[in-house]
Amino acid sequence: MTYPLDATVTTTPAARTARRKALLHWIGVHALGVAAALFFVLPFVFIVLTSLMDNQQTLTRDLIPDHWQWSNYKKVFDTPGFLTWWRNTLLYAGLGTVLTVVSSVPVAYALAKFRFRGRNLSMMLVISMMMLPPQVIIIPMYLFWAKQLDLSGTLWPLIIPMAFGDAFSIFLLRQFLMTIPNEYLDAARVDGCGELRTLLRVVLPMARPGIAAVALFQFFYAWNDYFGPQIYASENPGAWTLSYGLESFKGAHHTDWNLTMAATVLVMAPVILVFFFAQKAFVEGVTLTGVKG
Repeated sequence: MTYPLDATVTTTPAARTARRKALLHWIGVHALGVAAALFFVLPFVFIVLTSLMDNQQTLTRDLIPDHWQWSNYKKVFDTPGFLTWWRNTLLYAGLGTVLTVVSSVPVAYALAKFRFRGRNLSMMLVISMMMLPPQVIIIPMYLFWAKQLDLSGTLWPLIIPMAFGDAFSIFLLRQFLMTIPNEYLDAARVDGCGELRTLLRVVLPMARPGIAAVALFQFFYAWNDYFGPQIYASENPGAWTLSYGLESFKGAHHTDWNLTMAATVLVMAPVILVFFFAQKAFVEGVTLTGVKG
């Protein structure tokens, strides 16, 4: 007595060809992904390994330290002023990020959900501010902060303007808030919520990914900013940030590449950690921005 073959066992040449093509496609896509990941990761690995070498080995062809010099990081921390640069950078990046988000959210909300005369013109002004390089207005701005307000040698000329909004943050938040259905806002108004309460109770919880993306963009910008501290704080070493102080550190240790690399790792590490833990909200916020506009 014979039984028919199971359909799952029987394979046709066309099915085998399709499976091979799918397998080759999977291998090709993942191979490109691994190559791209190595392209970005290997320089960082090289910096970390170099930071753990002694000074004699850094200029050789060795890639792995003979003796792991963890004391290099202690030497960097013991450098006069390094902890001050850390404190200044945290103040600049942290306070600046909070001020930017707090000041940009209401403006973005008004441009996204309110109907008023001149709204399109206001949006065009925001976009035009994004296109204006900071170098164009640096001379009058420096004269204002240094001569009129006598704030040169501090970071306040960089922090205070963030309390009045940021064009890129307003634009990004406005695009994200456009994706929130107006029905939610109308329901809150019907329940008796004013605009401020609607913003705080309805809009902000729904806009967390967009706010997280804006906050990370601003934090990364402030943490890595070199141009601003160079203009306003270069005359006062007590107001230097990590980005500007690292240049001074490299000049003082230009032959000690292990210490220079250790300082570079310490400067990059907080940004990498912040992005690692917040990447989900960051990617979601950037992906959803611009879906509706």
